[in-house]
Amino acid sequence: MIFELSEEQLAVQEAAREFAQKDLLPGVIDRDRDMIYPTEQVRKMGELGFLGMMVDPKYGGGGMDTISYVLAMEEISKVDNSCSVIVSVNNSLVCWGLEKFGTEDQKQKYLTKLCTGEWIGAFCLSEPEAGSDATSQRTTAVDKGDHYILNGTKNWITNGSSSKVHLVIAQTDPEKGHKGINAFIVEAGWDGVKIGGKEDKLGIRSSDTHSIMYTDVKVPKENRIGEDGFGFKFAMKVLSGGRIGIAAQALGIAAGAYELSVKYSKEREAFGKPINRHQAIAFKLADMATEIEAARLLVYRSAWLKDEHMNFDLASSQAKLYASTVAMKTSVEAVQVHGGYGFVKEYHVERLMRDAKITQIYEGTSEIQKIVISRAITTGDLYVPTKTNKTVPA
Repeated sequence: MIFELSEEQLAVQEAAREFAQKDLLPGVIDRDRDMIYPTEQVRKMGELGFLGMMVDPKYGGGGMDTISYVLAMEEISKVDNSCSVIVSVNNSLVCWGLEKFGTEDQKQKYLTKLCTGEWIGAFCLSEPEAGSDATSQRTTAVDKGDHYILNGTKNWITNGSSSKVHLVIAQTDPEKGHKGINAFIVEAGWDGVKIGGKEDKLGIRSSDTHSIMYTDVKVPKENRIGEDGFGFKFAMKVLSGGRIGIAAQALGIAAGAYELSVKYSKEREAFGKPINRHQAIAFKLADMATEIEAARLLVYRSAWLKDEHMNFDLASSQAKLYASTVAMKTSVEAVQVHGGYGFVKEYHVERLMRDAKITQIYEGTSEIQKIVISRAITTGDLYVPTKTNKTVPA
């Protein structure tokens, strides 16, 4: 693996960093406090190409690799995770899922608008009784010949009120279990689609998280993704890629908290010298830097495997598990480094600490990641095949 970033990747990283500092940082505290959806910032992200980074240019996307995507996610997440989760969902779950598994007609109709930011997408899997257990779908889609009738409720949906397109996972044949699950493209404006109230969350407060109710929604047969019964496999494949985005978000939270801590520790003095000259603080910074770099390598590796068209399921789970743990630990320590100021919104680290927690929960909890990893250990599947049938250590 080559560890040096290309000129193109460095340019993406710099563009994302400049955007985050110039367009996201001003007002981020107010948006978080008042749960204000970042309408103008999302529009700008669409203009800059951050909402369809990996989509083929023939559909209007950026045609970039996954490494470039995680670089952008990391920089945006250092500043505003309500915006970075919008980037993650639209890129990893919606656009990638449609481009990878959708028909050409579906791509022309929906992907072309989603990857440019003209439309925003939502991924609708979780339900009141189907979170980590994604097989327990209560949302149903009854086959009526040329269409389905969709009924059910989805919970915790990012982009719930701002999205024009929903990718909805629903049960069509309960007797087949997970093999009777399908995925559908549903337009938010169709009859029977109702958006619930915005959730008042601990973190990522300005992103719009809602429940969505579907009552007798008529879904054309051509809006099913893949063959009949492909829905559960679709969801798992898409989430595996989505974990790379959330791992990158966690990495950005940790890196942002660390950078703020380094800056503050150089400026703040105690007992006649900057606090970073005291071993208690210096060792905290050393631990942060080391753990962040380890997380970064895991995240970049999972992105590299995806770009090389190799199996990245295990790698993405490892990256998300570790990076989210580092995000939580680093952000808590960043508050400690800042002392009393860390407890105040003005210094940003308390927000990063609140944002960090969700990275251990959504797109597969840390416990689910441990199940994925432990299964690989117990089955001996710790190596992934390369395109030349060689093996790469996991």
